[in-house]
Amino acid sequence: MATTFASPAIPHSPLLRFAQKHTKSLLSLPSTQKRFSNNSSRSSSRSRSRSRGMARSFSAASSPPGKYIREDYLVRKVSAKEVQEMIKGERSVPLVVDFYATWCGPCVLMAQELEMLAVEYENNALFVKVDTDDEYEFARDMQVRGLPTLYFISPDPNKDAIRTEGLVPPEMIKNIIDNEM
Repeated sequence: MATTFASPAIPHSPLLRFAQKHTKSLLSLPSTQKRFSNNSSRSSSRSRSRSRGMARSFSAASSPPGKYIREDYLVRKVSAKEVQEMIKGERSVPLVVDFYATWCGPCVLMAQELEMLAVEYENNALFVKVDTDDEYEFARDMQVRGLPTLYFISPDPNKDAIRTEGLVPPEMIKNIIDNEM
């Protein structure tokens, strides 16, 4: 008598059956509903109505619950000339310059954090961003080697600028602005 053993990927496992059953229905949903719908066959009518409500409340035009970020971004994209004018001009608040690229994943995450910090620091710090693809020479002159790169420039001309490279936690940015500038 031959004995057969089940393989680790059991062809009739409940998880596999669920995935096969719902893959087609999930692929046919609009993108906003894919993330927030709960189309389980075991779900009650109450949870179905709740999931439909969630999909409606998180449409592409609205933002998910959490900190509100204004539609007109507070972190303004500037040119190299504008940054140089800001550095040389009179300022009473620290200047935070974000060197980024549109294709850079960590830059997108950093941009979200900087928007929230711009809301928090409203009049106590000035946040701007420079696209390194548009301002290649300026980024080279500022010795930007990795993205995102942040420069923290104090309003006091006697203090040195602080430079960070890579994805920086918001707590570290707050610490630099509050204690080092």
